[in-house]
Amino acid sequence: MRLNTNWNRRSFLGSLGALASAITLPFKGAFAATPQKTATTITGFGQTGNPYEELGLQTVINAEGTMTVLGGSLPHPELEAVMAMAGRHFVPIADLEVAAGNRIAQMLKLPDGYTALVTSGAAAAMQSGLAGILTGDNEAFIRQIPDLTGMKSEVIIQKTHRNPFDHQLRTTGIKLVEVETREQLRRAVNERTAIMHFSNFANAAGQIKVDEWVKLAKEYKIPCMNDAAADTPPVSHLWDYANMGYDLITFSGGKAIRGPQCAGLLIGRKELVACALLNNSPHEDTLGRSQKVGKEEIIGMVKALEMYLNEDHDALEKEWQNRLQLVSREITKVPGVRTEFFTPDIANHVPHMRIIWDEARVKITPKEVSKTLRSSKPSIVIGGGEGHPGLGMSSFMLQPGEAEIIAQQLARVLKEHSS
Repeated sequence: MRLNTNWNRRSFLGSLGALASAITLPFKGAFAATPQKTATTITGFGQTGNPYEELGLQTVINAEGTMTVLGGSLPHPELEAVMAMAGRHFVPIADLEVAAGNRIAQMLKLPDGYTALVTSGAAAAMQSGLAGILTGDNEAFIRQIPDLTGMKSEVIIQKTHRNPFDHQLRTTGIKLVEVETREQLRRAVNERTAIMHFSNFANAAGQIKVDEWVKLAKEYKIPCMNDAAADTPPVSHLWDYANMGYDLITFSGGKAIRGPQCAGLLIGRKELVACALLNNSPHEDTLGRSQKVGKEEIIGMVKALEMYLNEDHDALEKEWQNRLQLVSREITKVPGVRTEFFTPDIANHVPHMRIIWDEARVKITPKEVSKTLRSSKPSIVIGGGEGHPGLGMSSFMLQPGEAEIIAQQLARVLKEHSS
């Protein structure tokens, strides 16, 4: 099998130690040699400052959160500057992945024997992580997958943890084996079992919780993976599950971390991460070749994590809550309208607000309000109550001044339908 830069598991692991001691050299040396460029004059497409409008699209005020369908989050200007630096150089991508993984492991103070891989998102991390466990460093298996002849072929998952993202597991060719109880799990374990998979946001729904799942995996000597894609904040989740003993953990890069939207993290044991990379771009004839992550995104993910770790998270949470209270004060002036504040236990663990009204007094449905706001100018995207009455909103993706716009527009719509 032809792997780019003659990369294989042995050279991957051998490079880890050498790169760990000189991890800053590829970045600092290369970028310091290039003078900062002056501001670029844009002509043609983009010259208006809003390329979306030039394509006939309307940008939106995002009161839903870090939704992939809306573009995730907005990067810090400093992050954009570092990514622009990365775009001015060539570098062996597999070497860059190892160096970046080591830097991330240092920043997060991961347990000994752990590293990270920057992927094209949390979904890609799930696929490549499982593929690496299935194939190891066997080149024939890497070419062969999703034909699992000669490999393990089953993944155990709790029935309540099934979700659209486990499609990424199924692309490897495996069969998902659903369990509900500890006894069912015990009976499901066999020689075909590749991993035990855990969907972190569904922790409350399953009988077997996050800490017990990994203990059972160790008891049965099976690798276990935790999909924690949207599960920062709190920032400690970036290392909590590795410290629990999970072999692989996945995170989105473009959510609360505010890294590149097309980036994610696979954190895990070095030998498993090495095999995941062998199943991923830039290597050819691999399942993950289509999930390319560029040099800019890899560098951007390192920078985003550095910035995220240094943020004042308490101050940010207070700011997000203040935005919600501003909206609440305005819309609750409408008779029959009330609000409730809450923070989800795990995924998107940031302040949220539920907006509820008496439809006998305010004669419009939540779906109609959402549609009206979406079609207004500026367009406002606000979510449903996710199984609860009314509307639900988060504020942590709002930009300065947007909370005031939401308050004004939402109050206007509710007043117009108030009896």
